[in-house]
Amino acid sequence: MLLQVLSSASLLALSLGMPAWAQGVGTDIGTLDREAAERAFPRPPYSPPAGRNFPARPFFGDTHLHTSFSMDAGAFGARLTPRDGYRFAKGEELTASSGQRVKLARPLDFLVVADHSDNMGFFPQLFAGKPEMLADPTGRRWYDMIQTGKGADAAIEIIVSFSQGTFPKALASLPGSSAYRSAWQETIKAAEETNDPGHFTAFIGYEWTSNTGGNNLHRNVIFRDNGMKAGLVEPFTTLKPLGSDNPRDLWKWLAAYEEKTGGDVLAIAHNGNLSNGRMFPMIESFTGQPVDREYSESRARWERLYEATQIKGDGEAHPFLSPNDEFANFEKWDKGNLDLSELKKPEMLEYEYARSGLKLGLKLEQDLGTNPYKFGMIGSTDAHTGLATADEDNYFGKTSAMEPSPERTSHAFIKSEKATIYDWETSASGYAAVWATENTREALFDAMERRETYATTGPRMLVRFFGGWDFEPADAQSRSPAVAGYQKGVPMGGDLRNAPPGRSPGFLVAALKDPIGANLDRIQIVKGWLTGDGRLEEKVYDVVWADADRRKLGVDGKLPPVGNTVNVANAAWTNTIGDPELITLWRDPEFNPAQRAFYYARVLEIPTPRWTAYDAKYFGVQMPREVPTSIQERAYTSPIWYTPG
Repeated sequence: MLLQVLSSASLLALSLGMPAWAQGVGTDIGTLDREAAERAFPRPPYSPPAGRNFPARPFFGDTHLHTSFSMDAGAFGARLTPRDGYRFAKGEELTASSGQRVKLARPLDFLVVADHSDNMGFFPQLFAGKPEMLADPTGRRWYDMIQTGKGADAAIEIIVSFSQGTFPKALASLPGSSAYRSAWQETIKAAEETNDPGHFTAFIGYEWTSNTGGNNLHRNVIFRDNGMKAGLVEPFTTLKPLGSDNPRDLWKWLAAYEEKTGGDVLAIAHNGNLSNGRMFPMIESFTGQPVDREYSESRARWERLYEATQIKGDGEAHPFLSPNDEFANFEKWDKGNLDLSELKKPEMLEYEYARSGLKLGLKLEQDLGTNPYKFGMIGSTDAHTGLATADEDNYFGKTSAMEPSPERTSHAFIKSEKATIYDWETSASGYAAVWATENTREALFDAMERRETYATTGPRMLVRFFGGWDFEPADAQSRSPAVAGYQKGVPMGGDLRNAPPGRSPGFLVAALKDPIGANLDRIQIVKGWLTGDGRLEEKVYDVVWADADRRKLGVDGKLPPVGNTVNVANAAWTNTIGDPELITLWRDPEFNPAQRAFYYARVLEIPTPRWTAYDAKYFGVQMPREVPTSIQERAYTSPIWYTPG
């Protein structure tokens, strides 16, 4: 007989009566010989999941967490180590750097501690008051600031000096030094000791921190491999002469690592809202020349995913670029670059946001033969606290100086002579959802490489998205739409080619609410395409929505709001509006088989309290008028691309 052990998610799904399409199929621990079973039972198996090998559940995690090993996180007050970060993600209760008890409501499935490669290990030396640190006047000043409770000010100075190229060379922690090697080996050891295949995945990784002039082009580097291989190298940095702030040189380092070790590695770009027009270039900022085929092929090879949402704002779309998208103005950070040394100009925005980047990729693919911006979507926190939490009611801030307190909503996070970003403008976001066959480094990494992922701003909603030519309406009425999805089409992150004559692509999309979260408002499909005369266009379609008996599309094509049950004073809401599950089959009514296009799904929850509402209630403070206190959380799937034959 076939014995199975159901995952915790499967047990939860069964206990809550979740639909079959949202339930895991379990992990085999013993089977009959398959050929013998087929001879004995020639008909298809009675057990529907028997023989299926497609991903049956998404795994939720964070690919972007910083600890005290990062120079800025430590200065901001982080005292938790990489080992602490992994313990917290696994569900352990910790004492935060601010002295408060903290625990996740639900453990994560995986985590990447991605401390900055530049100056890794610098802060522990500074905090310990090592003589070589204190011998430098700047090091002494930073040390004194940290010891007298001005660590946040010291952190801003450290960030600015690094981004502007004035960081003292005498203080730099460089690859090859004992301090640097020790920090990297400790990072590897923490991941190796925590990794528990089948239950929790601790990836080895780091963040490459290109920040020339304050313009953020950061990438998180993730290893598929264990410490034996990852320990053969030290992370790539931006500090010259050993490093570089040009992404082309990072890609060369990635290739050299794989050639040297036989391993596998990938890079994930930050959301680009702090790049000031440099994340999705048509003209490279480092050369002043148009993006060429080599750039396009290298980026497509190494950067299969994009971090579309995180604490420093949401990066899916912008209302300036998408004026007809009523949901584009969401958790925006669009004042300037990372240190606010250069304010934002409207012409920069096109080269910063995921949707516009996807559109630019269609144009470059037509011109160069390769699409450099063919990326899947994920979210992650970029927390600098050692705590990977993206829950609105459990938000511990961007930095340890921003951990819960009555003052944090009125405090300025980044301030320059030109602009200010306040703590309340940070977003409790996000997580990466990965459709993998099992919770292991190998399975999760492989799913990331094939882009079978989606981003969420925090809730753990389950989202399926398939595209194909042969779907039928009955497929959306099945309790297992993934069966038809994989048999007849491709999942999120996939490709459609060569449209059959007279056919439009169909998209099978389904979403299930977070089991302990809010109901769903609607599912939208976002389309971008390249016209025959070279214009880049987009359109957002409402394809299925909650409370359909009372909500109808208007003559303008817009759907009425779902409503709002948020009680700000009590930081509460009710699931008396919205639906727990949405599913449909949608066909593109304006499909042109001669035009390159992409499609992705956006799933919206009903409004719920924002973290600022929870702060107001807990601390008994009055929020300034400009502070938002409710939010519509969401998910973005990886696209499905259509390419003419």
